[in-house]
Amino acid sequence: MFHWYTGDSTYDTILTAALGFAVFVFVASWFLPSPYGRFESDKFGVSVSPKLGWFLMELPATLSFLYFFSRGPNRQELVPTVLAAMWCLHYANRGFFFPWAMRVPKGQKGSFSMLVIVTGWLVTSMHGYFHGSYFSRYGEHYTREWLTDPRFIAGFVLYYLFMAGNLHADHILRNLRSREEIERGERVYRVPQGGMYRWVTSPSYLCELCAWASFAVCTWSLAGVFIFVVSAANLVPRAVATHRWYQQKFPDYPKERKALIPFVW
Repeated sequence: MFHWYTGDSTYDTILTAALGFAVFVFVASWFLPSPYGRFESDKFGVSVSPKLGWFLMELPATLSFLYFFSRGPNRQELVPTVLAAMWCLHYANRGFFFPWAMRVPKGQKGSFSMLVIVTGWLVTSMHGYFHGSYFSRYGEHYTREWLTDPRFIAGFVLYYLFMAGNLHADHILRNLRSREEIERGERVYRVPQGGMYRWVTSPSYLCELCAWASFAVCTWSLAGVFIFVVSAANLVPRAVATHRWYQQKFPDYPKERKALIPFVW
């Protein structure tokens, strides 16, 4: 059992294992993009609708966080409360609004693999545990002075800038399918235009990764590092696979558009 970070052997051991798991995810994701959406597959058993699948996958993050945060002795202090509010706002969008707003063609068969959901439960449960516990129990630097610390201010501002970019990218992608096409059950794919799609294929992934990196700075915690690393382990290979998929499906796909990093890669 490890005592290298918070001094709590349970927390530190699970965090160590989780960081190791992120390395495994990174390697595996280059060979097998998570089987949902355009990369759906019948090879991994039962699948459910994307709306239900996404909701179920993200739900443990909220439940786990609220449970462990509520058990911490500092849960009513100002800084933990501010950080918890940031968390809850994020998952109000990602865990509830995002799946509700998906435009899934009427009558479409399940395309969200239970493998993704079960794997997601492992990640989102740890994610909630790490942050909920750290915010309300282990974050010794979370005094009122933390709100004026340059790390908190820079991380906070950048987090919400990238969050806005993520929401805008999701909005563009969502509206590629009209409500009429959805009602007719037509599964249409188009090339997204505008916003950061001018430069990269997956701006939502780019903004999500930058937002989590900013959140790690804002919270100054290895819990933040974990969610950034495990997200990158999944999203970087998926962004490359998505870029390749668009190039193959659309012969006139913009050649100047990069996979994930504008003008670079």
